[in-house]
Amino acid sequence: MSAAPDVPTGLPDRPRGSDFSRLTAELKAAGLLNRRRGYYLVRMVVNGLLLGAIAVAFVLLGDSWWQVVTAVALALASTQLAFIGHDAGHRQIFRSHRTNDVVGHLHGSLTGVSYQWWVAKHNRHHANPNHADHDPDIEIHALAFSRAQAARKHGVNAWITKHQAFLFFPLLLTEACVLRISGMVALCRRELRNPWREAALQVLPLAAYLAAAFLLLSPGKAVVFVAVHQGLMGVYLGCSFAPNHKGMPIISGEQRLDHLHKQVLTSRNVTGGRWVDALLGGLNHQIEHHLYPHMPRPNLRRAQPVVEDFCARRGIPYSKTTLRHSYAEVLRHLHDAGAPLRDAA
Repeated sequence: MSAAPDVPTGLPDRPRGSDFSRLTAELKAAGLLNRRRGYYLVRMVVNGLLLGAIAVAFVLLGDSWWQVVTAVALALASTQLAFIGHDAGHRQIFRSHRTNDVVGHLHGSLTGVSYQWWVAKHNRHHANPNHADHDPDIEIHALAFSRAQAARKHGVNAWITKHQAFLFFPLLLTEACVLRISGMVALCRRELRNPWREAALQVLPLAAYLAAAFLLLSPGKAVVFVAVHQGLMGVYLGCSFAPNHKGMPIISGEQRLDHLHKQVLTSRNVTGGRWVDALLGGLNHQIEHHLYPHMPRPNLRRAQPVVEDFCARRGIPYSKTTLRHSYAEVLRHLHDAGAPLRDAA
């Protein structure tokens, strides 16, 4: 794979709401837009028990290098908590906005991500996925997702972009910290509503987390524990989100696509069994998720063949591949995007 594929020509310039309405009617008739509160209750109970078990193990192990194992387990658990926060942000769990927000704020505070800041950013991404001017997920200082973006890089960012395919996974080690810092920056810039509440949700859990690490562990072990936990959480989060859009067509400012085409053409599904669903928090069904962000996670697998068949009948390209091949496509695309900088050198 070289550059990201172009958006196919011959697509409608005007919204074709009838196609999307027909698809929606099919999914609604199958009950796939109905809430699954029981599923989420079980998920949250299991996550709570797992978090409690990790806390008990942390106390019992004490000042031991075995805490590295605890940090790995905590990274996995933290990412699963983040998936629940993601679903709450899309109103997948409850009909009530308020109840979803309570769940989202709670899970955001446990994972160190400002729920309010993240929801605003993520909604912009969903409204304009892979749009060169409007998608915040492809506006990253140290990375370029097109040759045009790479040509605008300078200094250290240009050097990183030049080698971004090789540096991509190492850079993901910082992702959890970057998310945490971004929320803090938004708070300091007064970009968030209810700043006192947001400060409490971000600062108090962080203070408790650091206090537990440095009071129970020696300074060296505490630093290693925090580094392993935050680093692996960042890699896990990045590996869950990266296959979804990277390497897919990028929409330029003058292109206008209806909702159905915009979401399907810029998204990629990752195939696999239910273990992939659990590992990636359902985000492997990215096409269905982008078409219907409020669709509960467990319904995405059942909706997938319906959406794929619908797209096939209308000649809409539908992208899916295995987990391993999705990462290969992402890395090839990143390598190609950095080509202008390597050629200049």
